[in-house]
Amino acid sequence: MKKKVVIVFGVLAVSAAAVGLLLPTILQNLGLHPPYEGPTFDLPGKRALLITTSHGVLNAPGETEGDPTGVAASELTDPYYDFVDAGMTVDVASIKGGPVPIDPQTLGFLTRTPATERYLEDPVLQAKVENSLRIDDVDFTQYDGVFLAGGWGAAYDLGYSDVLATKVSEAYYGGKPVLGSVCHGALGFIRARTRNGNLLIAGRKMTGVTDKQIRELGIEVTPQHPETELRKAGVLFEGATAFRDVFATHVVIDDERRFVTGQNQNSGHETAHEMMALIAQKTASTDGPE
Repeated sequence: MKKKVVIVFGVLAVSAAAVGLLLPTILQNLGLHPPYEGPTFDLPGKRALLITTSHGVLNAPGETEGDPTGVAASELTDPYYDFVDAGMTVDVASIKGGPVPIDPQTLGFLTRTPATERYLEDPVLQAKVENSLRIDDVDFTQYDGVFLAGGWGAAYDLGYSDVLATKVSEAYYGGKPVLGSVCHGALGFIRARTRNGNLLIAGRKMTGVTDKQIRELGIEVTPQHPETELRKAGVLFEGATAFRDVFATHVVIDDERRFVTGQNQNSGHETAHEMMALIAQKTASTDGPE
């Protein structure tokens, strides 16, 4: 009898281990961090700027303590390596500069992407993350693409930064950069204004993490929610849904083809690729026929 019990527990332990190993694949098949097989680009000489939060605590407004948070790892690493692999030079900046807080939950076994694993072995990107540029010191107009990463931390500072709002407006009127975001990163656009003082994104098609996904994850203490704030700013909000929106993904290009926005943590690759497609088109248009 004792031997049978040992065998049963052994089988259960092996089964649990097997399920654990397969769980990332199961989650991917459900829609979490799906592979993206987009076109490849060759963009040597082009430059991209990745912008992140500087806020690292998941706290209710008015409180100072909470669980650690920050930028969602894949929302930084996936576009970064897409740009790098296309031959682009990529800089990393944050609201305050210096060390970028990365949400530790997004570095876990179940939530890592291949790009995140690449980051964990890459001293070059690690140095950029540890010594990020301060947005005040960066001229956005000198980049071909400006990408705002998300994560819960972005809900605390991207949408409140006067500097970021001004820099986004300057980039837009500079005419060169394609402006992109994913998930909470879209909050960095909500205060940018036109030369007439109107909200820059009013009337544009855009997306960001949905209110439904935030409710489903049970993280509603953050001061800003992208869908809510984008709608307030006059955006024509679009989003996909699933039995849980954490498994959905959607990417939107505005009619002017200046903004590319991704819905959530699943949308980084496609957003980066659509940005590069627009950069390549602008380059071809500028170069003209030989």
